Amino acid sequence: MNLWHNKRVLITGVAGTIGHELLRQLVRCETSEIIGIDSNESELFFVQQEFARFPTVRLYLADIRDACQLARRMEGIDIVLHTAAYKHVFLCEQAPSNAVHTNILGTQNIIDTAAAQDVERVIFTSSDKAVNPTSVMGTSKLMGERLITSANATRRNRKPIFASTRFGNVLGSRGSVIPLFARQIANGGPVTLTDPQMTRFIMTLQDAVRLVMNSVFLACGGEVFITKMPIARIRDLATVMIEELAPRFGRYPRDIRIKHIGVIPGEKLYEELMSDEETRRTIELSSYFVVLPAFRPIYNVVAYEYPHTVRDSMDHAYNSASEPALSPHELRSLLVNRGLLDEALESLPVTDPQPPMTIATPDSPATAQSELLRDGLHDQALINEASLTAADATD
Repeated sequence: MNLWHNKRVLITGVAGTIGHELLRQLVRCETSEIIGIDSNESELFFVQQEFARFPTVRLYLADIRDACQLARRMEGIDIVLHTAAYKHVFLCEQAPSNAVHTNILGTQNIIDTAAAQDVERVIFTSSDKAVNPTSVMGTSKLMGERLITSANATRRNRKPIFASTRFGNVLGSRGSVIPLFARQIANGGPVTLTDPQMTRFIMTLQDAVRLVMNSVFLACGGEVFITKMPIARIRDLATVMIEELAPRFGRYPRDIRIKHIGVIPGEKLYEELMSDEETRRTIELSSYFVVLPAFRPIYNVVAYEYPHTVRDSMDHAYNSASEPALSPHELRSLLVNRGLLDEALESLPVTDPQPPMTIATPDSPATAQSELLRDGLHDQALINEASLTAADATD
């Protein structure tokens, strides 16, 4: 049964990685209309060109901070998939007021407009950084989750149903660590790590979008859906990528250095998808965890029942430090079999310096001199670039 049939869907942040993939999959689902909005004019133009042949797709330049624009675009909508947000840890640390206006007040605008327009369901895309947050971005995402849960608890009617999904790091998304490492390897290194002990939950773009789309019709109201996902050591990820990609650029893997630049403000050494407090109200399904709302609906009685339930509580928090990580071999298989390395190569800008066609002799004077020059001129640039990307993998 196709539950999307004849539905009218609004995607916020449609020009972002998650929003774009949601659009790509929904055009196959027999929806009656898909409206996408984004404030990124240039990227929205390219998405519009890509989907111009689909008569049910309509894309508009709009900002979730503008309630009037949202009201116009949400008229007659059945389902809202809210992916628009500021997601870079370091940029949000530098401009916290912008994170508040977009990630918190923008989400409240979505809630108010959806209630006014009698929308059926609203799904908010959150982040693992919302659990015990140490950054502005994570705190703003936690507030978004709480606003969604509160909206569901206080609604007087049977709809909208509000719920959240919580992502790990989406491999290959813009701003994620894989395109960053690929670019650094193409340029001869060094590959920058903030800390060698850092671990992260990882998921493919397809896994992330599947979580959002499945959560729409699983949601009873106020929950947070978390997909089960593997864990990677970031140093292992860097090592595997060097071994796989360096030869493609005519380089020896041993010539690509890994450089530790120190943890950036707001960054964690490990990520959490579920806190200790949340374990008491978490249901485990075959593919997901469902964190039930701490505050149940006031005006509606909701039975939180789901298919394929494994157990109705958890005995420990779900974080990347306490769960086993992928081995380098398993990580290599994931990257190769899912085509993530090829996607990273395709994402390299054409303006990047072209790799040399011949391989320099290791430890030759020319190689040593070029490394010294590169390190001296570009260390600060690498630190700035890693600050914007290494801690953020969602888009």
